[in-house]
Amino acid sequence: MRLVQVTIPAGKRETVLAVLDDEGIDYVVSDETSGREFTALVSFPLPTPAVEPVLEDLREVGIEENAYTVILDANTVISEQFEELEARYAEDHDESRIAREELTSSARDLSATIPNYVTMTVISSVIATAGLLLNSPAVVVGSMVIAPLVGPALSTSVGTVVDDSDLFRRGLKLQVLGVLLSVASAAAFAALIRTTHLVPPLTDVTTIQQVRERVAPDFLSLVVALGAGIAGALSLSSGVSTALVGVMISVALIPPAATVGIGLAWGQPLVSIGSGVLTMVNILSINFAALAVLWYQGYRPTRWFRLDEARSATLQRIGVLALSIVVLSAFLGGVTVDSYERAATEEQIQEGAERIVTSAGATLVDVEVEQTSAPLFQEPARVIVTVGVDTDQERPDLVDDLDEMADEVSGQNVATEVRYVTISRA
Repeated sequence: MRLVQVTIPAGKRETVLAVLDDEGIDYVVSDETSGREFTALVSFPLPTPAVEPVLEDLREVGIEENAYTVILDANTVISEQFEELEARYAEDHDESRIAREELTSSARDLSATIPNYVTMTVISSVIATAGLLLNSPAVVVGSMVIAPLVGPALSTSVGTVVDDSDLFRRGLKLQVLGVLLSVASAAAFAALIRTTHLVPPLTDVTTIQQVRERVAPDFLSLVVALGAGIAGALSLSSGVSTALVGVMISVALIPPAATVGIGLAWGQPLVSIGSGVLTMVNILSINFAALAVLWYQGYRPTRWFRLDEARSATLQRIGVLALSIVVLSAFLGGVTVDSYERAATEEQIQEGAERIVTSAGATLVDVEVEQTSAPLFQEPARVIVTVGVDTDQERPDLVDDLDEMADEVSGQNVATEVRYVTISRA
């Protein structure tokens, strides 16, 4: 429920009150004595879904955009007429959807001031870098909680659908600034960590699991970003807290951006490329999902003559975002296919080793497939097969057969090592 207060321009009092009477809205009128062009202040309670259509009706009869309008939360309204109004709007409108004016105001409130935004972004990036290098998921999650990225991401989409160019430009500027700050601060901090030896010497940062997860993203990463964008738009348009959704959006942006900085500090361009693609895909996907959801929910500009311009801008930006996502998703597709093929190869080597070892009367204890050291698109480099033999059994010569099988399955020359262990049976 909302309590709306609107100033009535001179000569419009009877017309405005007639609109409220026609809608069956309870109201209170107070005289305006400030000596300006307004003659009265009318206050009236409304169900949340009724705010936007009622304000549109008032604009049609002369309430200008420069009129003093305040929308407040109302905890309780006791009125039989209000209950009838609430039931009527509940049938025809989405009860969880807030008015366009509230949506725009909420989006503006989510964007922090520039100094605070810069400070919080740098701090969250430094913490994320520390968490990645420490291989600590808890620290990485902590960095996401303080990242102020939800506001700019949603402001850009809101500014597009309601044709608010200032809001759109501010959101876009803060998103670009946030990503650049995240990468730069992560690179600087990672370089400091490396030169001061605050972490054990590393020649390859992809040996750290938390880093490796952001270097070779697959299509599931795209699902995370799209889900974050949808959740962000829905939480904003329903007027509920976006704090938890903000953490979800930061999940998709801060750790990959910090990984880009780590790759730069360690001089590993493939690390920066892989995580950089993930960062860009996530940014585009969040904006795409939020923009599509808000437009689908019916948010439009205040004035009808700006509708075509907003529709054109929205469709163009949705098209550009979708095309960019498709292009960058080719990389995600390549990683996904590579991951599937690598897993299939390891499974086939496992099955082949089981067949060869069992036919020799021995027991297969373990099969380990070591991949090449490349951070992306790895290939089998060595196969280590551990074979168990009984105490009274002669060790079978399996190296040639296992090596031939591994080469055939992998399609390349793979080094094969066989280790024998003695087993006893009770």
